Amino acid sequence: MRKKFTKKVKARLPWLEHVSESPAIGEIIPISHENLKLRAGKNLCLLCRGSKLLCGRPTCPILMKAKVFSEKLNLLESEHIEGSSPPAVFVGRVGYPYVRAGPLIPQELGDTSLYDRPEAWFGMSLESILEFRLGLVRGTFPVDVRRPEKAGRLMEGTLEMALSEISVDSETKFKKKPKKIFLLDDEIQPMGPLAPLEDMKIYSIRSDPRMEKAFEDTDLKAQTAVVELYRNGVEVSRIQRAFSVGAFGLKTQRRLVPTRWSITAVDDILGVWLRERYVKDKPFLDEYRVYLLEAYGNKWALIMIPGPWRYESIEAWYPGTTWNPDGESIAFIADYEEHWGRKGYASMGGCYYAARLAVLEKLNEEGRQATVLVLREIHRDSLLPLGVWLVRESVRAALKRRPEKFQDLKDALRLVSSFLNIPLKYWRGISVTLRDISRRQHLEPYLS
Repeated sequence: MRKKFTKKVKARLPWLEHVSESPAIGEIIPISHENLKLRAGKNLCLLCRGSKLLCGRPTCPILMKAKVFSEKLNLLESEHIEGSSPPAVFVGRVGYPYVRAGPLIPQELGDTSLYDRPEAWFGMSLESILEFRLGLVRGTFPVDVRRPEKAGRLMEGTLEMALSEISVDSETKFKKKPKKIFLLDDEIQPMGPLAPLEDMKIYSIRSDPRMEKAFEDTDLKAQTAVVELYRNGVEVSRIQRAFSVGAFGLKTQRRLVPTRWSITAVDDILGVWLRERYVKDKPFLDEYRVYLLEAYGNKWALIMIPGPWRYESIEAWYPGTTWNPDGESIAFIADYEEHWGRKGYASMGGCYYAARLAVLEKLNEEGRQATVLVLREIHRDSLLPLGVWLVRESVRAALKRRPEKFQDLKDALRLVSSFLNIPLKYWRGISVTLRDISRRQHLEPYLS
């Protein structure tokens, strides 16, 4: 077994700090060789996950092999397309702050809202998700994230799409036929062929009044807008979409945010808000709970322990999985936070914040606080990266199940051990939480 990986991130994005009080939010940035430090292990894939090119190659060789279902997709034979965007938009990060952005449009008209609503995907087959996601054509145009208005009508149309609450009919003209390039990533949802956008006409837009109100209020901070929309019942994925096109924030501080970063930023903003406002001052859970789930080649074990808020997430990637392709042993990666939160960006990336949001939602619902440990095994039949939504929705699904309840941690861990494939001793060796609880329990007889 390998020890866990750690990294330190020094680079910051000062413009992103104003949207959140969380110190981690300003550090959502691709890391480089210079600011990566490994404590153990040589497997860069687990830390990189195809986004940072730590191996030094121009493209990720793992993702290059992941073009499944591509032969099933009919590519456009012309530069024109008519279709209804779910609505969906995408903001790239390559070349930041000069990036490419634009709408995602399928080759069909009608209600396509399911195509960009990950909250409704859990339980669907992998094939179904990939087929409609890889059928979304990415139209792109260049834009300076600091001055999006200079991109003209294409940016205006993309922004209108992001604020719509229904599918948006469109007529689109590309500068050339879409290329057979598919986006498969561990942070964002899969996307289909790519083409530079020349012109776009949109119809049937109906703006969500909640979104429009936040967009028109140029004195409202982005963090406050995100929280208010969430409180008013707007789904997280829709908030992330609007956040990425710079729809929120003070007038002089509005920026486009690459889709990858906007997903994690919104998860973090909402997680910090729930933790500080609704969870940390609540009574302790009065029992040990275990929630179990197996889905999409993943095994999940969530342990809630009576005590103050504390959170730890541990992933175990089997050899032959996406981010441990050539490993001879299981690769672990872990992050945690104490009662007061954490200072740096989590080394496992968006998965940490997505799972934490789901956990905090559950605790808020019950009016309790607890120490929570999230254990995830990723097996070989977890074939492709589907995006961080899978983590959020898997944890949500697990927490909707009836938990097993115990009065003793040993009994709870015994159940977890019988469910997971990896022996408990290896999880204990990684987990800071279990180590601290074990140490405290050993001292209790002497302190009483």
